[in-house]
Amino acid sequence: MLEDLIAERRKKLEVLKHAGIDAYPARVARTHTIGEAREKFEALTKAKKKVSLVGRVISIRDQGSIMFIDIRDESGSFQAVLKEENVKNFALWKENLDRGDFISVTGILFTTKRGEQSVEVKTLVLASKSLRPIPSERYGVEDIETRLRDRYLDIFLNDESAELFRKKAMFWRTIREFLLNEGFLEVEAPVLEQVPGGAEAEPFITHHHALDADFYLRISLELPLKKLMASGYEKVFEIGRIFRNEGISREHLQDYTQLEFYWAYRDYEELMKFTETLFKTTIKAVTGGFTTSYQGNKINWGKKWGRVEYCDVFKEANGIDPRTATEHELEKKAHALKIAPESGFGKGRLIDLIYKKTVRPHLIEPAFLVNPPVEIEPLAKRMSEDPRRVERFQIVAGGTELAKGFSELNDPLDQRARFEDQMKLRAAGDKEAQQLDEEFLRAMEYGFPPIAGFGLSERVFSFIMDRPIRETVIYPLMRMRKSE
Repeated sequence: MLEDLIAERRKKLEVLKHAGIDAYPARVARTHTIGEAREKFEALTKAKKKVSLVGRVISIRDQGSIMFIDIRDESGSFQAVLKEENVKNFALWKENLDRGDFISVTGILFTTKRGEQSVEVKTLVLASKSLRPIPSERYGVEDIETRLRDRYLDIFLNDESAELFRKKAMFWRTIREFLLNEGFLEVEAPVLEQVPGGAEAEPFITHHHALDADFYLRISLELPLKKLMASGYEKVFEIGRIFRNEGISREHLQDYTQLEFYWAYRDYEELMKFTETLFKTTIKAVTGGFTTSYQGNKINWGKKWGRVEYCDVFKEANGIDPRTATEHELEKKAHALKIAPESGFGKGRLIDLIYKKTVRPHLIEPAFLVNPPVEIEPLAKRMSEDPRRVERFQIVAGGTELAKGFSELNDPLDQRARFEDQMKLRAAGDKEAQQLDEEFLRAMEYGFPPIAGFGLSERVFSFIMDRPIRETVIYPLMRMRKSE
């Protein structure tokens, strides 16, 4: 039983304490990482210079008067050889050292008869006593819920998981460096907002005791960043957390990291060229190439991306033009497709539901899906040649949307009218419709230049890794353990 194993380790801890050993010292000796010891092994061996290595014990092989202990730090693993004649308290360590303990070993490097690089230990110091046994490396952490909840064990036991989060760090670092190199200014906008805006999503609500007022956790980075366009800044971005009180799926979480940037005096045409380069640069840095897999489909990012007209492919798939279709016609089509729209859904939401059922699954190769009806994008600029559509693109691949870019709306009167339309939808029961934000309109009334805006989230990383998004988050939000 686990409880018995924990109790046994607690007894060992008491034995070590009684022997005067500090089981949790503030510092221990370390002269090299294990990776450095391997890299410089020949020189260190020839010099017969003592080295101190630290790491977690991953295996112990007891052969009487000699013990072979494998330890691991972040850079690799190494064998420590303990001989009774060399190590003080050998018997104590033999009886009370466990797999999972952290130790520091000091000694001379040598090669065993079997050709294994090792350290002949002269001094062993306990760095931290493990009271809970870690799973064996052979079986690891197989249950997905345990892997996500106890991610530290998953990363320690699973090299693939450890590498996954190094790649995720590279994903965000590449994007940040790309934008900084292009002259963008990184800023931080508030997480708490009086009016949630910038997306169609249901927010989380919290209470601010000092101000005695309710606030929302932001559902987007958009509106605060766009307000900076009235400040004189021309290129701004943020990489930050946003929060949406929605359902969990392979592609969606309630709290996640998102990038948004806004660029004055640019439009969505220029933005498409820019973001195609951004994507290709990032994918190459993370994966080493331009081909990834998703749900059985090979995705080739390296070739020139195509353009797909939203209204054309919608009409081709459904026999109706989303620009001229009535709500009744769209509701009828939705029911025919066995989609049950909720009460209060307006024309834009109906179009989007039908699109996701009939068009999106067939968009496999990377492409720009462009110029949707105005009803589904309240914050984008209308097309001058067809005001029923807006200058927006989505980057699509593998049957899903991965990012959005816009020629941003900068007409405060048009923006107010669209906000008012959204508020009517809220009044009719659509909880995700956008709210009218007077502070944003106030900033817009001072004057916004022409703006191009773009956003992507960490879902792009999960896509190129072909993993459900919560598996690419170190600590996804989960229910408490039953024991808690």
